[in-house]
Amino acid sequence: MFKTVLIANRGEIALRVARTCRELGIRTVAVHSTADRESAVVRFADESVHIGPPSAKASYLHMPSIMEAALRTGADAIHPGYGFLSEDPDFAEVCQTHGVTFIGPPPHVIEKLGDKALARRLMAEAGLPVLPGSTGAVNGLAEARKVAERIGYPLILKAVAGGGGRGIAVVRAADQLTQAYRETCAHARAVFGDERLYIERFVEDARHIEVQVLCDRHGGAVHLGERDCSVQRRYQKLIEEAPAPNLPDELRQQMCAAAVRGALAVGYVGAATFEFVVSSDGSFHLMEVNCRLQVEHPVTEMSTGIDLVREQLLIAAGRPLSVRQEDLAPRGWSIESRVNAEDPERNFAPTPGLLTEFMPPGGPFVRVDSHAYPGWLMGPDYDSLLAKTVVWAPDREQAIARMDRALGEFRVEGQGLRTTIGFLREILAHPAHRAGTHTTGFVAEMRTETAAVRGGPGS
Repeated sequence: MFKTVLIANRGEIALRVARTCRELGIRTVAVHSTADRESAVVRFADESVHIGPPSAKASYLHMPSIMEAALRTGADAIHPGYGFLSEDPDFAEVCQTHGVTFIGPPPHVIEKLGDKALARRLMAEAGLPVLPGSTGAVNGLAEARKVAERIGYPLILKAVAGGGGRGIAVVRAADQLTQAYRETCAHARAVFGDERLYIERFVEDARHIEVQVLCDRHGGAVHLGERDCSVQRRYQKLIEEAPAPNLPDELRQQMCAAAVRGALAVGYVGAATFEFVVSSDGSFHLMEVNCRLQVEHPVTEMSTGIDLVREQLLIAAGRPLSVRQEDLAPRGWSIESRVNAEDPERNFAPTPGLLTEFMPPGGPFVRVDSHAYPGWLMGPDYDSLLAKTVVWAPDREQAIARMDRALGEFRVEGQGLRTTIGFLREILAHPAHRAGTHTTGFVAEMRTETAAVRGGPGS
């Protein structure tokens, strides 16, 4: 096992990784920007290293600073968390070159799956169902029009290097394509440094279901069941749950088997997430594969009893999988709600500010992953995630009640700070959510309903 792990991330995920490392007796090194010098993980870790100014490009995305910190502190492995460098094949290769283990898949696998268009082709070759669309990145607007004529509308434009719900545009008619294509190219170029797009048919009233997979270096692979991530706004998730409600067992088994098959086809190592779209007719198609831990991984941990970070560390150290497929039957029901420093009344605009009060909920089967504390400044430099509240219960009805109770217990106050807590509770109480019939369009529909009741326009 590793002696020292450097955590190349920040916020709640950095603290979450550090906790598992401590349980395994592994020394931890936290890196931090100037803005994060008083962060929770800096206080918790065995050692911390300043790596640059608040700008992510000059700190958490700056490979030379992170590698220098790893070598200076004697780290024999780096855990990238999620976001930042977690899916950067160049970073994984740099780690390899310097003799530091990258806790994730090999560089060539990240490169294949990080290119969403290439990943789509590889998964189709492995027998996974993919939506009708372009065979790779489209070469300009003229080719985009040809693909659109072939597959029809509505369609969705996606950045080849995209992720996190960014670099996406839905096009519902031919007269919208030109503007949408140009705007999405520009957005992809600004955010990812790569303007290439690919095209897929857009599925209305769909569900977003993902499957968690673990693979070792010895050809072993298991799935840990599925998660429903359909409650989202602007393609970014708000509430996730495991298992997925009202999902037929046969469909569940097919999706989980497809995810394992896809992982083995590319020689995957570590934790991967296969994201699927499920149509109203019960058919499913692959959207993408994420080469990292997901924000919503705790719902799978709660429903299976498996510490996914521990498994990542064991796999990266060369150990075979510590769990067998027959031992991984999910139990009960788990739900995660993302508490963000955002204002739902202003289209979820971030509301950075100084936290004057932060008291998370507790009680039976309630878990809160957070880096926040009273006196912590939620600055404008990073994402707005304050805390992930996760609950477990024997069934879905009890899990919803427990989540509502937990969210109601939260006490968060700050100068100029608003949170999504009230909005999350509205979602939990909505009849469509309680019935488990919601789709990815649910939040937009719900906001339209609310606006109609209040007599104002939807946002």
